[in-house]
Amino acid sequence: MLHSNVFLFSACVLIWGSTWIAITFQTGETSVMVSVGLRFAIAAALLALWCKVKGISLILPLSLHKYLLAAGIFFYTLDYSFLYAAQQHMISALLALLSSSVIYFNVVLRRLFLGKPIRLEVVIGATLGLLGIGLIFAPEFEQMSVKAGITVGLLLATASFLSASIGNIISELILDKKTEVVPMNFWCMTYGVICTLSIAWLSGASFTLPSTPSYYYALVYLAVFGSVLAFGSYMKLLKQIGSDKSAYVVLVYPIVALIISTFFESYMWSIYAVIGVILVLIGNAIAMGKANRFLSKWMHIEPS
Repeated sequence: MLHSNVFLFSACVLIWGSTWIAITFQTGETSVMVSVGLRFAIAAALLALWCKVKGISLILPLSLHKYLLAAGIFFYTLDYSFLYAAQQHMISALLALLSSSVIYFNVVLRRLFLGKPIRLEVVIGATLGLLGIGLIFAPEFEQMSVKAGITVGLLLATASFLSASIGNIISELILDKKTEVVPMNFWCMTYGVICTLSIAWLSGASFTLPSTPSYYYALVYLAVFGSVLAFGSYMKLLKQIGSDKSAYVVLVYPIVALIISTFFESYMWSIYAVIGVILVLIGNAIAMGKANRFLSKWMHIEPS
């Protein structure tokens, strides 16, 4: 189980850390909601095809569909529509940094709505990780105040991450009912697509797509890797370790986004960035309980 969790965590970090730059090719010419709808429509179709090939039933209890609809709206419609809109007001690395707030939303909402305990190691690890992320991107904060529209970007980003957290909690509730991950993701994405494209149509958004190849390369990458593979891995991780610990993914993948931003957005490394990376890794060890196991083994003490 441990090796499985490590693999799932790593897959989410590496894939989602790279999707931030891909999203930049999806914004600008085409309506945000149309791009989001297309991304998850392709992903849902691929999941349906996978279930068909593998003989996996997509039929889920009718009583679950109200939760699947809610998860689809919060996770795939609101979260990503706000996220894509926020992406137009700040560089991808900064948005990745702000996404770290999801873990705190998850800890609180998990306690309020699922009645599950707040795990101290998660809070301590997340705080260290957030401090590390802050150090990594400290130079960017100096530029934020002079950028036009940054306030709008921050509001959109906050709305995105709050929506993601609510989606996390609803997803954990669904998975607690022994629901299979792939059929769950199919229905959540399908409901999300219906809601997203309906809102786009009702709001008069243009469904005209750009002619630039980069848009479609990014669309395929985001649908296949960012949606099907990463979300599949994340939901399995969430099922196995809970939404509070699995959300720590958002504190690690900004490092991947940072490395990519170094090449595409001219991010400049500093000593603060190095210290920040170290803090994130230490925070990850604490949040996942690895630090306790290491100290117990090193000091020959049985973990409590």
